Amino acid sequence: MKKKVDAGYQKRFEEKIDELRWLYMELYQNDEQAFRYFCAMLEKAYLERPQALKQWDQKRSENAEWYHDNERLGMLMYVENFAGTLQGVREHLDYINEAGINYLHLMPLLQSPKGRSDGGYAVADFRTVDPKYGTIEELAQLSGECHEEGISICLDFVMNHTSEDHEWAKKARQGDVECQKRYFFYDNWEIPSKFEETVPQVFPQTAPGNFSWCEEAGKIVMTTFYPYQWDLNYANPVVFNDMTENMLYLCNKGVDIIRLDATPYIWKELGTTCRNLPQVHTLVRMMRIAAEIVAPGTLLLGEVVMEPKEVVPYFGTQEKPECHLLYNVTTMASTWHTVATADVRLLRHQLGTVFALPKQYVFLNYLRCHDDIGWGLDYPFLKQFGVKEIEHKKYLNDFFRGYVYGSESRGELYNDDPKLGDARLCGTTASLSGIEAAEYERNEGKIEQGIKLDIMLHAFLLAQSGIPVLYSGDEIGMLNDYSYHEDPLRWSDSRYLHRGHLDWKEVKKRKSRGSRQNRIFSAIARLRKIRCANEVFHSQADTWIVDTGNDHVLGIGRYYKGQKMMAFFNFSKEPQTFYTQENEEYKNMLTRTRAHIDRYELGGYEFVWMIKKY
Repeated sequence: MKKKVDAGYQKRFEEKIDELRWLYMELYQNDEQAFRYFCAMLEKAYLERPQALKQWDQKRSENAEWYHDNERLGMLMYVENFAGTLQGVREHLDYINEAGINYLHLMPLLQSPKGRSDGGYAVADFRTVDPKYGTIEELAQLSGECHEEGISICLDFVMNHTSEDHEWAKKARQGDVECQKRYFFYDNWEIPSKFEETVPQVFPQTAPGNFSWCEEAGKIVMTTFYPYQWDLNYANPVVFNDMTENMLYLCNKGVDIIRLDATPYIWKELGTTCRNLPQVHTLVRMMRIAAEIVAPGTLLLGEVVMEPKEVVPYFGTQEKPECHLLYNVTTMASTWHTVATADVRLLRHQLGTVFALPKQYVFLNYLRCHDDIGWGLDYPFLKQFGVKEIEHKKYLNDFFRGYVYGSESRGELYNDDPKLGDARLCGTTASLSGIEAAEYERNEGKIEQGIKLDIMLHAFLLAQSGIPVLYSGDEIGMLNDYSYHEDPLRWSDSRYLHRGHLDWKEVKKRKSRGSRQNRIFSAIARLRKIRCANEVFHSQADTWIVDTGNDHVLGIGRYYKGQKMMAFFNFSKEPQTFYTQENEEYKNMLTRTRAHIDRYELGGYEFVWMIKKY
């Protein structure tokens, strides 16, 4: 007897079907057959969803804005680097709990070809975990155990392209016309050349152009990122149907947050940049509806690495939302600019833009991630201070490589383009903060300075609204790993500088009082505890910039339910005095001492969190 969906599914489906049909039919020229297949696929996916996950959905649905609170702390990790395998991650859940993590982002772990994987972003099979990490069943088991601990699992969904080793690509190479229609194949360079006139290159140095020659098929194929990553053609409803089914399959294995990789790129149209086209938002909206029908506890995280005005549309509208979460990449880049210049004016300006956004928008905030740091700053704003874009990018890259007098930072360039002067930067938080160089010199004064900067940056991270995310290893101040220079499969990609393996002997030092690992781990733990205990950190809090009368000191104000917080961060290595218009007495959230902040002094790279309750 055929299983039937329950009333909950039927209610959600009926509430969403009209909008879903309208969007689908408009995008796919009234293809009724494809739409019926899509609807049948949704029902099948729901019937296959484990009961435990349906209960998880119900729990999440009872508090739909659970991810807006002040108790989230994320960690981004490579399974291989953290513990080798999924089983290894399970064995270290006690450490993840100790670090206070309740949002765990596992970097790409689906099957990808060795040496042609782009760090796992060239997926050969969306339903198979790479055997070196384990199995799809072990992913489900890890997710189940994480749910018991209140930890949500995030996984990348690489939707713009597949590996050239994917089943569809293999058939396309062999001449299967239907599979070729899932990609962008051309018999000659006429149309690809027209695309190249308007489409920017993603990696002009390491992977120039947007097309590659496929010898086996005797045709040209679109490859926006790397030649082994073939762009999917979402104008074909079969692609959208099957990729949405792949996404829901992962949801049914316990993945709570789907990170939509390279979201702005997924719709291609001749004569455009093939970025941020209106059809992209239609696709994301339909994927949101599909997840709300089948797995309503799921969140969509959009990877949109652009300035705020281009990022915000991916939240959608209040009536028709798209992504639940987006990255706050501009604040990350502006933060490191501020470290290099000790001038908070750009960061103050950029945060003012973020603070003015509607409170329902939830960002993921971070200092470092698996990727490089790109210097996509607000140069029109900086121009008023005499800053020139190319020269400034060079200064920032020189500073963080230790080429500027007085800089203790240690990093490396990524994707250097000498013509454009547009190189990006790699390095761990600790090494960029100067700890690596200081420890090499065994200079206690510099070590102290580097650790203070590292902790201050994390205090700034946790003072922002949204979900703070640590990059695995940063919680103990992990340093750069230069061993990638000796690996033929990695030496051309300097991002492996900060993708080193977590040394568990180093992790154990978090228990050694006074060690770098202990000081940073303990400081973050203490800050997280304060954040969880005070609702003033809630994403719905009012936030504003506090004038400090000092361009080295950033001031942030927060207010929520009778709690008023003032946070100040000295980005200079020298002591700084700042002034505010506040004449009330506040309590220091770390020392519990009371003080006025109308005039206050901070030591080099120091910060203070102050609170007043009404």
